[in-house]
Amino acid sequence: MQLILSSAGSYPRIGDAPDLQRHRRAYAQLERGEISAGEFTTIENQVVTGVIREQIEAGMEVVTDGLIRWYDPYSHFCRGLEGATINGLLRLFDTNVYFRQPVVTGPIRRKASVILPEYEFARSVSPRPVKPVLTGPYTLARGSILEGGYRSAHELALAYALVLAVEVRELSRAGAQLIQIDEPAIVRHPEDLNVLEAALAVVGRERGAARLLLHLSFGDVAPLYRDLQALPVEALGLDFTYSPKLPALI
Repeated sequence: MQLILSSAGSYPRIGDAPDLQRHRRAYAQLERGEISAGEFTTIENQVVTGVIREQIEAGMEVVTDGLIRWYDPYSHFCRGLEGATINGLLRLFDTNVYFRQPVVTGPIRRKASVILPEYEFARSVSPRPVKPVLTGPYTLARGSILEGGYRSAHELALAYALVLAVEVRELSRAGAQLIQIDEPAIVRHPEDLNVLEAALAVVGRERGAARLLLHLSFGDVAPLYRDLQALPVEALGLDFTYSPKLPALI
């Protein structure tokens, strides 16, 4: 078994010190029209560079961009899709975090690359491998309101998988060696493991030389652990805080 030292989730976008509040202040300035989109991107790039530097100083073998540019795990990707709009706020599982819920009204299609430009910038400022992160197709489907285009959440998950597969292909061709797919929703709905497997198979067909890492959180993974071994991914990321019995299984 190989263990990889890496950051799994997103960095906080605000902290106690003034320099840790720079991104949030800039976002507020952007909304008020006090700075341009280009100026905001420059600040985001500086924050991402600092986040990567901090991970390297902490000894991380594989770094992320901290998901600094993400408003939340759902709308960040879905706002770039045809056939989807963004609705109001909904609580993310049992946390104090909220996300803007996607509404699917018709067939979903990608307008442009979403994660690739973020990965390319992170890679340009990192001396260590960068791991791009994608919210997985099953979790996206579970978190969406389905109003048209598909007959079921199962169909929607496969549709999201087709769109995500293009992102994965681009990331692999750009040099990503390890791509993280976040699927926290499956922990709450283990009866849909076959749906997840089918969706991951669609995504995985486009991974090329890259490896896929399936990351699970917000629930006890122990009951699923053995079944996870059969999924079409090369690595697993597991949240031990919810799973006191998991170390014994591993």
